[in-house]
Amino acid sequence: MRRMNMSTSQPGAEIGYTWSIRVYYEDTDAGGIVFYANYLKFFERARTEWLRACGVDQSRLADETGAIFIVRSTALDYRAPARLDDVVKIVSRIERLGRASVDFAQEAWREGTLLATGSIRVGCVDRGALRPAAIPPPVLAALRRGPGMGNAGLSTDNA
Repeated sequence: MRRMNMSTSQPGAEIGYTWSIRVYYEDTDAGGIVFYANYLKFFERARTEWLRACGVDQSRLADETGAIFIVRSTALDYRAPARLDDVVKIVSRIERLGRASVDFAQEAWREGTLLATGSIRVGCVDRGALRPAAIPPPVLAALRRGPGMGNAGLSTDNA
């Protein structure tokens, strides 16, 4: 069994985020197992919650700077099934933080069992032109600090 600790030599990569989701009937296939594509949704939600925990409000970011994040590429590996009513923990960390993109490593766990792993590259683009754009400096700083470590200056009060 693989441990949930994801380590790397990348500076700042030890900053990770864990977010839990319960598996609902709508997440499963006819066999009662989580449909494979839903892991992409789970990983997306975890990255969104990570940004929120870092103090980044994506709507406000887009309105104030025109910057939005889009998924550029994904690679997933499935190890074990999740089933109806399971609580799945999504563990996310930054593998590489570039000027206009972020590479995430994400894992889905159920009670110590690794279910799926993913490598996701997210790019920052200008909302109007849909062309690559530099990640705004306050957002870069927030990602380097990690969740709960201060406000990026681009957030609102989130409940």
